[in-house]
Amino acid sequence: MRRFSSQGFTLIEILAVLIILGLLAALIIPNVVGSVDKGKVETTKVQMKAIKGALEQFKMDNGFYPTTQQGLRALVEKPTVPPVPQNWRQYMEKVPKDAWGNDYIYVSPAPGKPYELKSKGPDGIEGTEDDISVWDI
Repeated sequence: MRRFSSQGFTLIEILAVLIILGLLAALIIPNVVGSVDKGKVETTKVQMKAIKGALEQFKMDNGFYPTTQQGLRALVEKPTVPPVPQNWRQYMEKVPKDAWGNDYIYVSPAPGKPYELKSKGPDGIEGTEDDISVWDI
């Protein structure tokens, strides 16, 4: 009767498994990371649409958009800075941050538009090509 001893895996077998796992990771990880980034962009766009809707309601009730000084906070708390809205109501529970944790940029009036609402995008730097404007979605 012949006995087989269990000596474990050889170094070649372990290296082969590690190479295969590395190749699989190289194929899968970029797709997953890309999906996360796309999800954050879409989340930010959805939030911006909700803020835009609240801004439109504010204007319908009060006849003007919040000023830059009043900011998006005017959708949550009644502004005390002139012009003080006469028909103010709470338009949002809180002012959200974009998907990367940054505050939205709000300017009113803006050149050629009643207001500008944008996110700095993934890089967190204003004025770069990855910025997301409410007027582009």
